Amino acid sequence: MPSPQRSSSEPLLTFDNQVAIVTGAGRGLGRCHALELARRGARVVVNDLGSAVDGSGNSMSAAQAVVDEITAAGGTAIANGDSVSTEAGGAAIVAAAKDAYGQVDILVNNAGILRDAAFKNMTADQVDAVIAVHLTGAFNVTRAVWPIMREQNYGRIIQTTSGTGLFGNFGQTNYGAAKMGLVGMMHVLAIEGARNGITVNAIAPIARTRMTEDIMGEAGMAMDPELVTPVVVYLAHRDCDRTAHMYSVGAGKVSRVFIGVTEGVQNDALTAESVAAAIDQIDDPANFTIRGGPTPA
Repeated sequence: MPSPQRSSSEPLLTFDNQVAIVTGAGRGLGRCHALELARRGARVVVNDLGSAVDGSGNSMSAAQAVVDEITAAGGTAIANGDSVSTEAGGAAIVAAAKDAYGQVDILVNNAGILRDAAFKNMTADQVDAVIAVHLTGAFNVTRAVWPIMREQNYGRIIQTTSGTGLFGNFGQTNYGAAKMGLVGMMHVLAIEGARNGITVNAIAPIARTRMTEDIMGEAGMAMDPELVTPVVVYLAHRDCDRTAHMYSVGAGKVSRVFIGVTEGVQNDALTAESVAAAIDQIDDPANFTIRGGPTPA
């Protein structure tokens, strides 16, 4: 495939002899991730159920179309249509990678659906379906790939969280809960994976895709999904030493998002009244500590 563009001062980040799984890679962000990883030398498993935005239906055509793009450009990829939402599906996705290429070095948990509704109208089915794909789906595929990465003492895992989970958005209680669950999963796995050379990070993308075009409208026209992928490529690379980090990415802007704890107050005789009196000091973000990730050696 054609060599990635870069300035002469930037080292080229390549993925020769590495294998990547990208879930939900038939369209949008996942497609961009898969294409770019393949362009840089990775052998890619393009997973996509081929469903509608709400998760209904299935087809291999979307995943196969991305594979055709990759192979036409000289890359290496296979299509996979298993569902991340079941334990068997997650295991089958990883097994497809192992059977085809003998290893797995990178996992991008990107698959997702939307079933939006105001909380007063939201049903249990809408909650269960969204959590099954976003959160349980990431768990299923990661659980299947985890022993492989531990045995080879190497792995790169990227979670796809969302501003909805981190900051909130009307009508997306189910989606926000699932996306924030991925952050908790990231923090724990970053700790557990550190001894085996496994990093786990997350992106909160802002991009115009099939899932967001109705929400963004004209405001999303400059937010190409291709402008999110460079951060995923960096986090997936062997040279990346970050773990348990979250990055907000969109329209060419990259910012770190972190969980901070204020300095707060210490009162061994704490009462509700003393909390009320000190609440401004408790809330004051002027001095804070960043939490999360493994303890440095």
